Amino acid sequence: MFSPASKIKDHQTMNFRFFISLALFLFLNFLSNYSHTTEAAPTYLQHDCPDTTLFAPNSTYRSNLNALLPSLSSAAAAGNANGFANATAGKDAPDRAYGLFLCRGDVGTATCSECVATGAKDILRRCPDRRISVIWYDECMLRYSNESVYSVLETDPIYPGPDTGNVTDPDRFVQLLGEAMNFAADRASGSESGKKFAVVEARFTSSQKLCALAQCTSDLKGSDCNTCLRAVIAALPQGKRGGRSFNPSCVVRFELFPFYNTSAVVAAPLLPSSPPAPANGPKGKSNKSTAIIIAVAIPVGVAVILLLVACFWHRSKTTKTDEVVLVEGGTTEITTAESLHYHLATIQAATNNFSHRNKLGEGGFGAVFQGKLPNGQEIAVKKLSKSSGQGVGEFKNEVALVAKLQHRNLVQLLGFCLEGEEKLLVYEFVLNKSLDYFLFDADKKRQLDWSRRYKIISGIARGMLYLHEESRLRIIHRDLKPSNVLLDSDMNPKISDFGMARIFGVDQTRAKTNRIMGTFGYLSPEYAMHGQISVKSDVYSFGVLILEIISGKKNSCFSQSDGGENLASYAWKHWRAGTPLEVLDPLISNAYSIDEVVRCLHIGLLGVQEDPADRPSMASIVLMLRSHSVKLPQPRQPAFFLQKSTDTQFKELVSDESTSMSMQWSTNEMSVTDMYPR
Repeated sequence: MFSPASKIKDHQTMNFRFFISLALFLFLNFLSNYSHTTEAAPTYLQHDCPDTTLFAPNSTYRSNLNALLPSLSSAAAAGNANGFANATAGKDAPDRAYGLFLCRGDVGTATCSECVATGAKDILRRCPDRRISVIWYDECMLRYSNESVYSVLETDPIYPGPDTGNVTDPDRFVQLLGEAMNFAADRASGSESGKKFAVVEARFTSSQKLCALAQCTSDLKGSDCNTCLRAVIAALPQGKRGGRSFNPSCVVRFELFPFYNTSAVVAAPLLPSSPPAPANGPKGKSNKSTAIIIAVAIPVGVAVILLLVACFWHRSKTTKTDEVVLVEGGTTEITTAESLHYHLATIQAATNNFSHRNKLGEGGFGAVFQGKLPNGQEIAVKKLSKSSGQGVGEFKNEVALVAKLQHRNLVQLLGFCLEGEEKLLVYEFVLNKSLDYFLFDADKKRQLDWSRRYKIISGIARGMLYLHEESRLRIIHRDLKPSNVLLDSDMNPKISDFGMARIFGVDQTRAKTNRIMGTFGYLSPEYAMHGQISVKSDVYSFGVLILEIISGKKNSCFSQSDGGENLASYAWKHWRAGTPLEVLDPLISNAYSIDEVVRCLHIGLLGVQEDPADRPSMASIVLMLRSHSVKLPQPRQPAFFLQKSTDTQFKELVSDESTSMSMQWSTNEMSVTDMYPR
C-alpha cells in the first residue's frame, strides 16, 4: 500500500517529467524551425544583367571573375566582414573584375555564407557571359562589374516587391508605413561606418504589428544611403499587407509580422501618430495598460514638443533658407540651402582667384574654373554669366533642390556661392573632360572603341531617365549635347548642366515657353520653332547625340558642307538604303557588335522623328538598350527643319514665328572641346 503522501509525490514527479518533456519538445521544435529558416536554401528574388557587352568563355575577364567570386564566398564564410565585403581580381581595365556582397543584417554567418556561395554559382547561370550582373535573394545580394562598384551609389534599377493583398484601413496604414520607413531609413543611414541596417516595429492594431526593415551596403556614405533608401521607399506598394523594394545599393521591406530573426536584432519601437484600432475583448487589463501608456506618453510628448520648438526658434534666428520638400511617397524632408553655401574667399583661394590657368572652358551659362578646396577635394566652379532673374531666396532654394539629385550618370552639384554680384555653382570635378573632347578629335576618338561608346550611350540614357521619371524634380535638360556629357576616370558618362533652367528661373511645368534655352543643332523642331517644351524635346537631343557617337561626326558639319544635309538625314539615307554600317565611325575597328550598332542607330532615328508623339520615352529607350528581345518600331523620316547654313538664319526663322521669344543660345560651333563640369 502507498501512503497518500507518496501518491502526491509521485503525481508531482509525473507532472514535472511531463513539463520537462513538453519543454524539451518545444525547444527542439524551435531549434528545428530556427535551423530551417536560417540554414535553408536562400530565397531567390531577382537578377539584373544591365550590360549587353559579352565576354568570351576563355577571356581574361572570365578568369578574373573565376577568382573574384570564390574570394567573396570565402569572405562570407569567414564571418568577420559584418555581412558585407568587396573584392577585386585582375590588374588592368577593362578586364579587372570588381565585386561585393551584402547579407541581411539579421542573418548569421552560416546563412550569409550559404547565400553568397549560392549566388556566386547562380549569377553565372542566370547572367551568362555578362560583364555586369546583380542577383538578389531574401538573405543577401551579390554583384560584380568590370567597373568599380565600391562606395558607388547605384539607384537603378529598382525592383518593387510582390502584391501581398490589401490591408484594412489603408489610409491610416499608409501613413503609419511612411513614418516607420522614414524612421528606419534615418536609423540605417545615421552611421557613417559599420552596418547600415535597421528594423522598426509599430503597432497597427491591437493584434497586428507593422515590421519594417531598411539596409544599405556598408560602403556607402550616410547621405548616399539616405538617398538610396528614399528612392526605394517611394517604389513600395501602397495599401498592401507587405512588400519590398530594392536596387543594387539598398533594400527596404515591410510586413505585418516579424520576418527577420528577432533573437539577432532588436527592433526600434515607433509610436503611431494615430491610435490603433480597438480590440474586441476584456477591458480590465487593456484600460490599465492604456492608462500607463498615456501617463508616460503625455510628459514625453510635451518634452519633445518643447525641444522641437526650441530647435525651431534657434534655427529661425540663424537661417531662413530652409525648405520643406515633398519627396516621392508623400513624405517630407528638410533641405537647408545654407548647408550648401561656400564663401567667396574659399572659392577664390581654391581657383587661384579665378586664374586664367585654372580656366577649363566657356559655356552658354558662363566660364568654368578648376579648383581645390582646403581639404584636398577637387572642384569645378561655374561663374554664371547672367542674372537668374530670381530673388536670393528663390535662387538658393532652386540650387538646393538640384543639388539633391544624385545618380552615377549625373555630375554632382555640391553647392553655390552668392556674394555681391557673383553667382557661382560648385560641382564635383570630373577627370576626363567632356565627350566632345574625345569624339570630335581625330586622334583622341581612337580611345572610344565601340564598347566604350555603347557604355556611354547607355549611361546617358539612364541619367536622362532619372531626370525625367525617377528624380523628385522631373527635370527637362534642354541642352543635351556632347560638351555637356563629362567622362570620369573609367570613361563613365556624367550629364552636366541639368537643372539650369530651374536655377535661372524658367518654368518647366508649362507646355509652352517664351524663353528658348539650348544649342543650335540639338533643339527639337517644336521647341525651337514654337517654344513647346516636353521630355520629348530631350529625346530629340538624345537622338542627335546617339548619331554623333556612332558616326564620330558633328551634326553641325553637315549643314556647312553638304548642301543643307544634316546628320539625321545622312543616317536616314543609309538606313533606307540598307547600309546602316556606313554611318559607323571608320576609325572603329572590327571589334564591335553589328546588332548593337544597328540597334543604336535605330534608336537614334526614332529619337529625331518630327512628331514628338512618335519619339520613344527615355524609359522605353533604356529598355531597348538593355534587352535585344524588345521589338523596335520602324522610324519615320526625321525632322529636316535645320537646313539653313547658319544659326543666324535659324534665329530669323524663329523670330518670324514668335517675336516675343527670348533666346539663351549656346551655338554648337562655340562648344569648347576641353570643357569640364559646367
